[in-house]
This record gives sequence, C-alpha cells and structure tokens, in this order.
Amino acid sequence: MNTKVTACLLAGMMAAAPGTAGVAAQETAANEVLLPNPWKEKRVAFLGDSITDKVHVGTAKNYWQYLEELLGLTPLVYGINGNQWNGILKQAQRLKEEVGDEVDAILVFAGTNDYNAGIPLGEWYDYSYQDTTVKGGGKEGRKKRTASQDPDTFRGRINLALDYLKRNFPTKQIILLTPIHRAQAHFSINNIQPEEAFPNKLGLYVDEYVQAVKEAANVWAVPVIDLNSVCGLFPMMDEHARYFHKADTDRLHPNAEGHYRMAKSLMYQLLAFPADFD
Repeated sequence: MNTKVTACLLAGMMAAAPGTAGVAAQETAANEVLLPNPWKEKRVAFLGDSITDKVHVGTAKNYWQYLEELLGLTPLVYGINGNQWNGILKQAQRLKEEVGDEVDAILVFAGTNDYNAGIPLGEWYDYSYQDTTVKGGGKEGRKKRTASQDPDTFRGRINLALDYLKRNFPTKQIILLTPIHRAQAHFSINNIQPEEAFPNKLGLYVDEYVQAVKEAANVWAVPVIDLNSVCGLFPMMDEHARYFHKADTDRLHPNAEGHYRMAKSLMYQLLAFPADFD
C-alpha cells in the first residue's frame, strides 16, 4: 500500500510573492507526496512476551495481525507468554534454526516481565585494563569496556540477545519496542501485579526498564520505537480501560482495540525505517 501525505503552504508565505501567489496556490493546494511502503511482502519476525504470543492473551487479535493487514507484511511470531529478556535470546536462536536468513526484519518487544520479576538493571559494560597500540606503534594500557554478559541483570540480558542477533542476522533490520504502560492485573491469589505507580521489589519503577531499552538502541546501533509513549495507551485511567482485557482484573494486556491502536501507531513509525537493506 502507499501512504498519502498532503502538503500545503501557509497563506502568509504565498502572499510574500506578489503576482505568483495565486498560481502557486493552485499548484500546491492538492500537492501529494507518495511515500513507498517498504514493509509490503516482507518477512518480519516478532519476538516478545504475552502481548506478542500467538495464543492471543487477553485479545482476539494481536498487533502483528493488524500490521499484516495495514502494511502487507508476513509475520513470523515467536513471542511467548511470560518471557523476559533472557527468553528473547532463546526465541532468536529458534528463529535462526527455523528460518535461517529467510527473514527481512526482526522486532523485539519485551521488558515488562523483567520489571515485574524485579530483575536488577545491571550495567551495560564490564571494564578491564588492557594494552592497545597507539600512535608511533607503541603499547599503552587503557581502560577497555566489553558488553556485560550477566544473564541475571536486565542490561546483561539485552546484551546477550542483541549480541546474538547482530552476529547471526548482520544484514537484517532489527528494531526494539519499549514496554507499554501497565496497570493492575489480578490473575490469581498467587499472581497479583500492582500498577506501575508502585515500584517492583527492588524499588525500581517500570520507567527505568523503558529507559534501558532506549539506551540499548545506542549501545547496539539499532532503532528503537518508544511504544510506551507513541501508542497513547494509559491504563491507570478508567477512561482507557476500554483498550484492555478486563477493567477490574487485567489492565496489563491490551484487547483487540488496544492492539489495533498499537498497530496503527507502529505502522507510521515503521514507515520511517527500511524493512531490509537489499
């Protein structure tokens, strides 16, 4: 599909050119710029948690199904209910085993379960002193950083997953999505999750996990779409309960209307990125 964007000039700017304003207005009043859809017929892998899982947790239709309709892409879905970022690595490995290089782009949408589980944020890098060659050919000891491989921290888990993705899919588009806002969820007496107004057991708010996903974009040279802000879902307000599974017991999982809003927001964001680099 093509997305049509209508562009018009301000009347004040037109008036600045006497004698030509009328002609210019006629030429630009219906000026249309056609933006190509780079995602049409592309094979796109979706890695994530329950919001991505094909079992449709809390919804009759997922955002990737709407994207299939809106952009004409072919979804390859690997999201698993309850997965944290350490599960993303396993999903990526399964993707490689099953499709090899027959994928154009990979979207990763995870992090909310790491917050809920109280996974420490950790650090992006470990540091050590090593010799390096400097001007003149001599050696000099300098502080060197390497990506943390700690599987028990949030940043370490992101590093492990993206290290694998960047090595095994070096020519593919990889895009991260930040976790969306979350309110209370009461699934059972042993699975009660407070709304994001409360910190997790480590005293960390979900915002800090969202920020870490944003940081990963620069650490690993991958685009990030801040779905936390651009989709507009805000389940702490009763007025937004319409977008979630159950107003009284599940404002964590978007319903079909919520997934459509996510998908439509993602559509316009994705049109700004190439789906492949062929």
